[in-house]
Amino acid sequence: MTHAASTESKLPNAGTALDPNKPDGGVVGIQNPAAKPRRGKARKPADKPNIIGGIFGWTWLAIIILPIYYIVITSFRTSQDLRANNQLIPSSEPTIAPFIRVIENDFFHFFFNSVVVTSATVAVVLALSLMAAYYITRSTSFGGTRLFQLILLGIAIPVQATIIPVYYLIRQLGLYDTLWALILPQIAFAIPLSVLIIVNFVRDIPNELFESMRVDGAGDWKILWSLVLPMAKPALMTVGIYQALQVWNGFLFPLVLTQSRDVRVLPLSLWEYQGQFGIDVPATLAAVVLSAVPLFIAYILGRRYIVAGLTAGFSK
Repeated sequence: MTHAASTESKLPNAGTALDPNKPDGGVVGIQNPAAKPRRGKARKPADKPNIIGGIFGWTWLAIIILPIYYIVITSFRTSQDLRANNQLIPSSEPTIAPFIRVIENDFFHFFFNSVVVTSATVAVVLALSLMAAYYITRSTSFGGTRLFQLILLGIAIPVQATIIPVYYLIRQLGLYDTLWALILPQIAFAIPLSVLIIVNFVRDIPNELFESMRVDGAGDWKILWSLVLPMAKPALMTVGIYQALQVWNGFLFPLVLTQSRDVRVLPLSLWEYQGQFGIDVPATLAAVVLSAVPLFIAYILGRRYIVAGLTAGFSK
């Protein structure tokens, strides 16, 4: 028993090993293999400032901000102050007289016409584009692909090249000098790009969601209303804001397809401040500022959806 105990005491424990270089067979401790050796923290290289990118960024910001700055400060001037002082320095005596002249010159009537045309156009474009996008993405026949190709063909057709046929068609339909003459053509030219954006977003909706609703007995209209519409909200917001901007600022169709003052919209109403021998610059820019306020508010409310809607589907 004593010999066994003495022999057992000389055996190395777990985590030790014999040292062959020692004559007495000494033991040397073995480190735990799970333990990782300590290493010094690697220093991250210092981020170098992108000077060239910063210069281009500030230059581009100045190019965008300077015209807006000029429009705003000039709208608070008088015509005499505009001619007498530096136009890039705010007036020492700002006035709201240009805004008063704009409001008194039937501004709200022109504003109402623009709201009607923009709202009707955007509402119809969103409804038709969403239904077309659903059919194109979920159709198993060759007709869906053909329809998509036919719609995208409209992107390649410039509006200016079709203005004479559109004018002739509107005259034949008896819609000349009405708000319908502005709504219908702008719907037609807004659909191709709108369908392209919404189709790329609807394609990102998982197929399992469509199959689960089919199993529950939902039809196409139920799926479109309960699934596609909520999931495609970012794309719809993007299309709505973009098309509202295009229609609100549109000048060609109102110029060619309308004539009377009763159906005049805001872009065409800027002619109200142009006389035979000059133009009322402060009043014109005041009208521009007032007409830009609704679009600015719409952008603030929907800006977080714009990037998601424009980049949907393009990463695949």
